[in-house]
Amino acid sequence: MAQTAAVKQSKANARAQKQLGHNTWRKAFMQHYWLYIMMLPALLYMIIFNYLPMTGLYMAFTDFSPFNGDTILESVFGSPFAGLKYFKKLFTGPDFWTLFRNTLSISLANLFFAFPAPIILALILNELRCKWFKRTAQTLVYIPHFVSIVIVAALTFQMFSTTDGAIYHVLTQIFGANAPDLLSDPKLFPTLIVGQNIWKETGYGTIIYLAALSSVDVQLYEAAKIDGAGRWQLMWHVTLPAIRGTIVLMLIMKVGQLLNTSYEQIFLMQNSMNRAASDVFDTYVYTKGITGGQYSLATATGLFKSTISMLMVVTANKIAKLFGESGLY
Repeated sequence: MAQTAAVKQSKANARAQKQLGHNTWRKAFMQHYWLYIMMLPALLYMIIFNYLPMTGLYMAFTDFSPFNGDTILESVFGSPFAGLKYFKKLFTGPDFWTLFRNTLSISLANLFFAFPAPIILALILNELRCKWFKRTAQTLVYIPHFVSIVIVAALTFQMFSTTDGAIYHVLTQIFGANAPDLLSDPKLFPTLIVGQNIWKETGYGTIIYLAALSSVDVQLYEAAKIDGAGRWQLMWHVTLPAIRGTIVLMLIMKVGQLLNTSYEQIFLMQNSMNRAASDVFDTYVYTKGITGGQYSLATATGLFKSTISMLMVVTANKIAKLFGESGLY
């Protein structure tokens, strides 16, 4: 009897807790319903442009043809099922390892050189004491982010052209006939892409780090100064530990984009001379899917990239938590 009464009491408590949860949610909704209404456009945008297009991933498992139906949905779901045929074609194809190597070399170069650049610049700007100069410097380094990548590519061609490029002529004065040709040398292609990214995105990337630096407790600096810490010691022992969580969070997000190279940037800088180093998964999807009409193969390539990116985010987040950081989720 006592056991039966305990079970009944437990079920009653569970129902009461569930009802309380429902009431709490309703109360919160009624108190902040305008915030939920304001959230609706963003939610609809995510559903329409991010989640609904994911139904097209089914093309990776079919012999897709746009002529298999009157509408796009009929074409996708009316095509013959092919299983893992196009994944096998991707992995066993002659281009896979070249694409993988090129994508990884560019992405790792961006990770090692372009990722720390905003942190270093933010630390430098944080050390400036002249306010007007600091504001001016921040404004100037933000500007390249708003320049179109098409303009950046045109400027790069203009400056490094072997015929009338100003920087190339300076290099010929230094290296003579052995001056490096960044536009056509496959070995220098990752350097060219990383250099563009550093110039274009470093300044804008400092925004989040400067925001994190503004929240550092001033008393920590004062206590360290009393202990005799210099400016380098303050930066190393106070500033960097204070923004370590932000750095780890941004690093996890960057690792998740390791196989995502900027298609527009790569495509604009690609030519017949550097194609051995500039063919990446993004350009492969374009050439096979849009140009070649092999939609199933292109979809399989995109799905492979997305799966690897998800696994890398989960792994990086798990490692961050093992080292005591909060992680992304």
